[in-house]
Amino acid sequence: MKLVVVSAGLSVPSSTRLLGDRLAAAVGRTAAVDTQVVELRELAVEIAQNFTNGFPGQALAAAQEAVAAADGLIVVTPVFSASYSGLFKSFFDVLDPEALEGKPVLIAATGGSARHSLVLEHALRPLFAYLKAVVLPTGVYAASEDWGAEGLDGRIERAAGELAALMAGLSGGVPAGRAPRAARAGAFSAVVPFEEQLAALRPTG
Repeated sequence: MKLVVVSAGLSVPSSTRLLGDRLAAAVGRTAAVDTQVVELRELAVEIAQNFTNGFPGQALAAAQEAVAAADGLIVVTPVFSASYSGLFKSFFDVLDPEALEGKPVLIAATGGSARHSLVLEHALRPLFAYLKAVVLPTGVYAASEDWGAEGLDGRIERAAGELAALMAGLSGGVPAGRAPRAARAGAFSAVVPFEEQLAALRPTG
């Protein structure tokens, strides 16, 4: 399965890239994936030119093709002015509008304060829902104080597990340590329909 990480980090090294790498590594511990990282910082000029001339440069076109061909995405942005960065949004603005349709997407963000954690819900989730992606229930936000603290590793593992399971389900594979779909479904095979349960409660005679 192909996993693509889209990182909008601007500095080197970047906490945004670090979070993307840790999420990708966690997915790799759960499922067999071929991971590619798209660094938007390196595509900034070509993204701007795409807006003005309508054509992607060679590197941008390759990144767009990688995203469109991926079985799953991890998207990570730094928080600027309580939202995703302009570079992050611009990349998805020049992407084919149908490229993410039905594609599993794990949303993540980094920021200097925990007060910006809701950016996942009020900015990133609506964006990818609009693009018809399948946005995972668990998003990961990492503030400066989260690095090395309790809680971040657990959120990373939970989100990565959700992404691996959904990627495997859509591609017909089974993540490591997860029972096949048919076996899981068998646990519910003896469920009594609600109508029959109501009928059993009716008084007789």
